[in-house]
Amino acid sequence: MKEQIITASPDVMGGTPVFAGTRVPVQTLLDYLKGGESIGDFLEGFPTVSRDQVVAFLEEAEDQIIKLVV
Repeated sequence: MKEQIITASPDVMGGTPVFAGTRVPVQTLLDYLKGGESIGDFLEGFPTVSRDQVVAFLEEAEDQIIKLVV
C-alpha cells in the first residue's frame, strides 16, 4: 500500500487538503509554483514538508493528468 501523500480532515485546517503529517495546504505548493518560486523555496518556507512528499505529489498529479489525456 502506498503511503498517503495528502490528507483531508475536518479537524485539520477545516478539511483543506494538506501534506500528510503537516498543516501545510497542498494549494500553497501550487501557489508557489504558479508564482515562479522553486520547490526549494517552498521547502525552505515549510520545513515540515519533505522533498519526497512534494515529488510524490507532483508525480501523482502527472499520472492523473496523463490518464485523462490518454
